[in-house]
Amino acid sequence: MDPAIFTQWEMVIGLEVHVELNTRSKLFSTAPNRFGDEPNTNISVVCTGQPGSLPVLNQEAVRKAVLFGCAVQAEVAHYSRFDRKSYFYPDSPRNFQITQFEMPIIRGGYIIADVEGNPRQFPINRAHLEDDAGTLKHYHTFAGVDYNRAGVPLIEIVSEPCLHSAKEAVAYASALKALLEYLNVSDCNMEEGSLRMDVNISTRPKGSKELRNKVEIKNMNSFSFLTLAVEAEFRRQVHAYLARPQDDPKTIIHQSTYRWDPERKEAVLMRTKESADDYRYFLEPDLPPLILEQEYIDNLRAQLPELPYAREKRYIQQLGLAHDISQILVQEKALADYFEQALTRCPGNPKGVANWIVVEFAGRYKESGQTIWNSGLPPHRVGDLVAMIEKGDITGKIAKLVADEMVLYPDKEVCAIVDANPLFRPVQDESALSDIVDKVLQHNAQSVEDFKSGRTKAFAFLVGQVMKETQGKASPAVVNRLLHEKMGTN
Repeated sequence: MDPAIFTQWEMVIGLEVHVELNTRSKLFSTAPNRFGDEPNTNISVVCTGQPGSLPVLNQEAVRKAVLFGCAVQAEVAHYSRFDRKSYFYPDSPRNFQITQFEMPIIRGGYIIADVEGNPRQFPINRAHLEDDAGTLKHYHTFAGVDYNRAGVPLIEIVSEPCLHSAKEAVAYASALKALLEYLNVSDCNMEEGSLRMDVNISTRPKGSKELRNKVEIKNMNSFSFLTLAVEAEFRRQVHAYLARPQDDPKTIIHQSTYRWDPERKEAVLMRTKESADDYRYFLEPDLPPLILEQEYIDNLRAQLPELPYAREKRYIQQLGLAHDISQILVQEKALADYFEQALTRCPGNPKGVANWIVVEFAGRYKESGQTIWNSGLPPHRVGDLVAMIEKGDITGKIAKLVADEMVLYPDKEVCAIVDANPLFRPVQDESALSDIVDKVLQHNAQSVEDFKSGRTKAFAFLVGQVMKETQGKASPAVVNRLLHEKMGTN
């Protein structure tokens, strides 16, 4: 099919993001909320649905939900309540989930994200509290259920159907993940299932305003899978509509639930889509309404930290960092915190510190799968390295070799690494450098004239030639001074 055909169609995407809250205990019981323990050890009579057991709401989960609502400028409900959502599946021991269907705790709000360098505001429909299900584990000859996750507190964040490309969906989800981490309401570990995305996608002719039947793809746990799933489902729906142009669109794409198969790179049908009636929602009889005072909400709003989008703009406007570098730094709160701690050692050079963290050290840790903030290398040592370059104690080329040693020996101070290796000391001998500078000036007379005529780039070229002759080991400060002296341009 001609790829131009797809430009005549538009995808409409809504995301439902399930976020496990990092509370110490579960949403309605005192059982530990902890990942990775032996199966069926973090359980209680409540989260396993024993007869006569009664839920008690976790106050800390409420606080984290309200904090999120304040951060996205949403309406935090003074009065909300819980409902039962009935479904029968092995991972649901009660045969119902406790959620907020009719009256959620959060309504409205928005996420700000950059899409290809342009700021966009994506509206949120709602966010509500609910408890998670258990985990089905499939083995070679049998399957089992681990109820450790049953009852873990979630907030489900539902966007409006406002996304129209995979890039927008990833930008929204990435910005949401960063925001949640800054608020410390979740660790957002996608590999462990702390953040999971259900993507709802429908397709319509470009220019149309109708919302056609949507397909839901469940439990996406990576942004790369999200991209692949959205684009594959969009193509599938376009092909289906073009194959039956005379038929009612409702008979072509049916509302269904799929899962993403990463090996086949396609969505696999799980079941036809249920409606709200199928879940038989009704008011949860064992929990009273949740009532919040305005003073409580205002106190939490006053506790909000600097959020990632505001931090990114500060880096650009106040520190002069490039947009792409700023975005990389703030995407992980731990990385941005690391950068700011390193910057205290050389506050006048934020660009240098950012470049060493985002480019140089990131490349060195990539192969091992580590990140600089969990590598054991203290941030002040990166700042010390940049400061030594600034002072002329080492050259940029030597600094790269020193950085290699810093990765191998994170407990060593930078100055100790430099002092221990004679090769890491810049050439300071003026008599030796003087002869090299004379040679460079003699062989580059035109560059000397260019510099004297006002072409400043010519001076950088001359410095580069001296560095080339000294294999990058000459002291930049000494080289600059000798060049000016010998050219009479002090």
